[in-house]
Amino acid sequence: MSNPKHDKGEHYLTTPKAEPFLERLIFNNRPIILVVFAVLTLFLGYNAVKIQPDASFERMIPLEHPYIVNMLEHRDDLENLGNFVRIAVEVEEGDIFTQEYMETLKQITDEVFYLNGVDRSGLKSLWTSNVRWVEVTEQGFQGGTVIPDGYDGSRDSLEKLRQNVLRSNEVGRLISDNFQSTIVYAPLYEKNPETGEALDYGEFSRQLEEKIREKYEEQNPNIKIHIVGFAKKVGDLIEGIGSIAWFAGITILLTTLLLFWYSRAIAGTLVPVFTSIIAVFLQLGTLRLLGYGLDPYSVLVPFLVFAIGISHGVQIVNAMAVEAAKGFDAVTAARLAFRALYIPGMLALISDAFGFLTLFFIEIDVIRDLAVAAGIGVAFVIFTNLVLHVLIMSYVGISKGGIRHVQNHGEKQDRKWRVLSYFSHPGVAPISLLIAVIGLGLGLYYKQDLKIGDLDQGAPELRADSRYNKDNAYIINNYSTSADVLVVMVKTPEEQCTQYNVLRAMDTLQWELQNTPGVQSSVSLADVSKMVTKALNEGNWKWYEISRNQTIINASIREAPAGLINTDCSLTPVLVFLEDHKAETLETVVERVEQFAGNNSTDEHRFLLAAGNAGVEAATNEV
Repeated sequence: MSNPKHDKGEHYLTTPKAEPFLERLIFNNRPIILVVFAVLTLFLGYNAVKIQPDASFERMIPLEHPYIVNMLEHRDDLENLGNFVRIAVEVEEGDIFTQEYMETLKQITDEVFYLNGVDRSGLKSLWTSNVRWVEVTEQGFQGGTVIPDGYDGSRDSLEKLRQNVLRSNEVGRLISDNFQSTIVYAPLYEKNPETGEALDYGEFSRQLEEKIREKYEEQNPNIKIHIVGFAKKVGDLIEGIGSIAWFAGITILLTTLLLFWYSRAIAGTLVPVFTSIIAVFLQLGTLRLLGYGLDPYSVLVPFLVFAIGISHGVQIVNAMAVEAAKGFDAVTAARLAFRALYIPGMLALISDAFGFLTLFFIEIDVIRDLAVAAGIGVAFVIFTNLVLHVLIMSYVGISKGGIRHVQNHGEKQDRKWRVLSYFSHPGVAPISLLIAVIGLGLGLYYKQDLKIGDLDQGAPELRADSRYNKDNAYIINNYSTSADVLVVMVKTPEEQCTQYNVLRAMDTLQWELQNTPGVQSSVSLADVSKMVTKALNEGNWKWYEISRNQTIINASIREAPAGLINTDCSLTPVLVFLEDHKAETLETVVERVEQFAGNNSTDEHRFLLAAGNAGVEAATNEV
């Protein structure tokens, strides 16, 4: 005896007007489409496994923001202040004035010098010739490198080293306040000047670990290494990508268990997982063919694609189970499920794709890459879940256990939805709307306190107890010049950067900033001029001032450190060392500088924001 519902369903399926063209196209060509998917999966899957981690300093900053435009325009004059690493070499017992420590520091300096990507001309440590001391004596000026001539590690030469360190003005900068560590400062090239190849941050970070940290901590148990800087942070993020495979495996396992608990059908469990994984491989393979890699942000997109695929796959399995419970065979149930879901499913996925593509308007390349990766991934989910999924299910169908589960739990599910439907009952609906309005009001009120940027010290991308953040905390606590540097560029006509009015304006800006919360200290050409002018006058502190006499100014900055003045004297920076790069700190300091620039910039000099890693953070927060 025929099943009336079944007959009605069969008639409904075989009526040409009832069958959408897309449904007929897909289900009438099932073998061909499955072969196409198999070939495409093999080809793109082969490319997916070859995709490489990719990170670049310039791709992680908003290149079109005025601060970054200014920084890149003058990058040759700024000693690459936005991209560097600082390696603090700490002695855990005693101080730095021992032969053993100094020999270790020398070896580390030499090791860093030969690392690929290091701008060797800007390398600084106690052992480099650009770290010097100067003093005023009865005979005039005396000075030299901090490491004394004829240094041999003896007690006398170590005592001479101590004196030179105290006279060098590097305490708090290269030497810690407690004399238990010193810094090796290494500016980096974004691209190899000889080959033009971009710096491989993952490899550079591994070299720092293997050739510096592991080697010298193992060689000398009394030595501890701390490393901070953009390159090290990105390198640690790339290192974390390797462990993501374990999390991916755990995610797939847990998802599979939960799906089986929900569907009680092996096919209804494995097919959604399989097609979602296929979508991820198709996405990654396409990204590689388009020339993209996986940066520390877009590496999370495959998880998102997998989750979206599972979400839509569950709906298809559920719809098929409901139709199968009515007595339809696998093909019929698959067609009915497809017919019911392909339009709302496609609209939902297209909406997701457009939502991700709106990220493309953010002027940061890694965010745009993330938008492209997510958009491509969601596009493939449309095909793998609305086409491949239903085709596979049309062959394997829903098991009897899955059908019984739907039949047994249908009434319970109906009761749950009936309870939820009470929220729209005429008597309850006003209360539901009132709750929504209250929620909106609370959201708008607390939105006023929302901070854009980091809320804590260190790198928010890493755990608070990560090695990098511990290293960063050590440097902040032991040095007066933190790892967070905001650079204000002072632009003048050529050969005018040492004029009295320019230096006076810089000095005034420094005074205002040093009285601003969140600022540790600052350094500029004005400091050099005042210090040398004092030295030229028998070290008398009454002369610690910017002279109005241009001849005296010129003499005072004749030996200014590299990086504080460019070759044609048209740019000089003010280096502002911050306590941290929290959103509130950056907002306060940047606002103070912009206000000062608006009131004090003239045709003779203009104050431009911003370089340094804190300047990059400030620009990123504004985007």
